[in-house]
Amino acid sequence: MSGLINVILPVFLVIGFGYVAAWRGLMPENAVEGVMRFAQNFAVPVLLFRSIAKLDLGKSYDPGLMISFYAGAFVAFALGLWGAKYIFHRPGPDCVAIGFCCLFSNSLLLGVPITQRAYGAEALAGNFAIISIHSPLLYTFGITLMEGVRSHGTGATLGRVALNALSGILRTPLVIGILAGFAVNLSGLALHDSIWAAADMMAAAALPAALFGLGGVLLRYRPEGDMKTIGMVTGLSLLVHPAVAYGLGHFAFGLDSTALRSAVVTASMAPGVNAYLFANMYGAARRVAASSVLIATASSILTVWFWLAILP
Repeated sequence: MSGLINVILPVFLVIGFGYVAAWRGLMPENAVEGVMRFAQNFAVPVLLFRSIAKLDLGKSYDPGLMISFYAGAFVAFALGLWGAKYIFHRPGPDCVAIGFCCLFSNSLLLGVPITQRAYGAEALAGNFAIISIHSPLLYTFGITLMEGVRSHGTGATLGRVALNALSGILRTPLVIGILAGFAVNLSGLALHDSIWAAADMMAAAALPAALFGLGGVLLRYRPEGDMKTIGMVTGLSLLVHPAVAYGLGHFAFGLDSTALRSAVVTASMAPGVNAYLFANMYGAARRVAASSVLIATASSILTVWFWLAILP
């Protein structure tokens, strides 16, 4: 019970604070958008820049860690795609969007603060290693597959689609922050202390602002219909993905406790808001995606408690 109260509850109280503020009209929609824009376009990219610039790349990029997390993500995606197609008989674009909801966990806005509260800031190296390729890899995969499904029979090549997707992703603020962090890390560039002090100030604001804004955004995603499909997405995201990550990390790769925690905790996060943005971008399974983000985020209060309890 202490794990729930001391680790998980504070994170969700900040989300709930944002939700109630938006619900009661204390934060109108444009204000919530402003908070999220500050967090996602400025503060969080600076957090990623600072973290990756100081990351011990040789130690943090453990193949077992990365395979454990991403194998679980793609297993959840494949099962979600299969279930959407063969159980719920959804059209092709809907199947890809539903699979993407199972694939794209909220590794940054939820995974980082929960890992930090549970195990301390020194336990985040594995989280940032996962996050450094999370958006570029999964968005490129999802967009390429979606465009392939949508353009089936039109003669468009997947190579061209993938190139267009990657070029768009490389212009996003989160990825720019990641690439800038790699540039400083790999070059050994020595930045002045004043730059690091400014980065620390911005980074300190990133997660509280993002969590508060996430609560305000979730107000829009009211559950309605498609509950069996939403239940499938929730189960695959919160149970199957971390179970695969735990099984591979513990039994196949023998990860140390720090790496195993990063893999499993990150895998156990609910679908992120980006899963809805992906569905909305293509007009596919938007109701399932929106409701899955809300319901899985609320349900993860208990499932994350379970995973924290079994981790070393």
